[in-house]
Amino acid sequence: MNGGNLTGGVMSGKRAPVEDFATDFDHTDPTWVADPYAIWADLRGRCPVAHTDRYGGAWLPVRHAEVAAVAYDTEHFTSRSVVMSEVRPGPHDLPAPIGLAPPITSDPPFHALARRMLLPAFSPKAVAAYEPYSRRLCRELLDAVDGADEVDASVDFARHIPLRVIVRMLGFPEEDADVFRTFITGVLEDVDESAEERQARADEAVMEQYMDARIAEHLAEPRDDLTSFLLEAELDGHKLQTDHVRGTMVLLLIAGIDTTWSAIGSSLWHLATHPEDRRRLAADPALMDTAVEELLRAYAPVTMARLVAKDVELGGRQLKEGDWLLLPFPAANRDPAMFPDADRVVLDRQVNRHAAFGLGIHRCLGSNLARMELRVALEEWLARFPDFELADPDRITWSAGQIRGPRVLPLRILR
Repeated sequence: MNGGNLTGGVMSGKRAPVEDFATDFDHTDPTWVADPYAIWADLRGRCPVAHTDRYGGAWLPVRHAEVAAVAYDTEHFTSRSVVMSEVRPGPHDLPAPIGLAPPITSDPPFHALARRMLLPAFSPKAVAAYEPYSRRLCRELLDAVDGADEVDASVDFARHIPLRVIVRMLGFPEEDADVFRTFITGVLEDVDESAEERQARADEAVMEQYMDARIAEHLAEPRDDLTSFLLEAELDGHKLQTDHVRGTMVLLLIAGIDTTWSAIGSSLWHLATHPEDRRRLAADPALMDTAVEELLRAYAPVTMARLVAKDVELGGRQLKEGDWLLLPFPAANRDPAMFPDADRVVLDRQVNRHAAFGLGIHRCLGSNLARMELRVALEEWLARFPDFELADPDRITWSAGQIRGPRVLPLRILR
């Protein structure tokens, strides 16, 4: 089984095509976007830590061992910036120790404080409170397309679920949900823009103004939502700084929307292209929990970035302070040294210590939420449309950059 889209379209980058990913990789290259799995498999066998001069110099480990080593090494790798682009922050360019989007951009020891403060908001009990809304939302989205012979499962379904759930959690007006799409795309997918192009964008200033307006509203009128939770939270007996509150709100939008949108879309793509798995899962709902974990493993959407904080050796390569490093958790999940039949989806896989939510201190705080949204989305889709297939493989597009998932996914509903 190949996990990529070998025939569909891609969102192409602006750079020259890559000829050898071992020495010149680019995660926005059309070949990578169409099917990164083949690239990672090739690199594992001949160059497990690849290099590129693009983005000012970057490294790419593709085996689980090296990915895990980096994820757990906070001495030699900093999370000060987690999205690799042409804008490389220096050691004093970002607010320390908070970072732009705490706690994901925070290093120890501040990271532990910022993460611990958020844990109650993402506990299993707290997340369970959003399941009825998530299920109702899925049904409303499916009602809107019921009766159609073709449905774009990404545009009409998957992308709305995490967006609307996060907006509800933060206590923002539901009609503002679409405000965030352009901002998120600019941060995560337009990374092949030049430094001048990225710095000229007004998205960040607009988003900061929007967040400050919502903060002011919640200060004037506290509510039972995540924004008021942040405003009332304390670290070492002190209320959070405004930059900390705003940065965490931005993190939830960036880390909680594109990622789950991608996971839902990739899972539906798999079921559309593997009818035996689709029929099995539709017929046996008890299989859903292990199926969710396996789909997360096989189609993990998130690749993080790190900056080298100190010169260090990794996989026989010498990394220098200031270099970028991409941390591809999806590649780690396809490493045959870690997972038997790593490229095959096994819906009832019992031993599945996957890295879809990351490894180390930055393991995804919202994993309970993402699992719930993916499970509910699949349950509701299969209950409504148990039989479906790709309508046109050539029309499928996949996102470029560090989040992988289908952005256009036309499915034919079989009746």
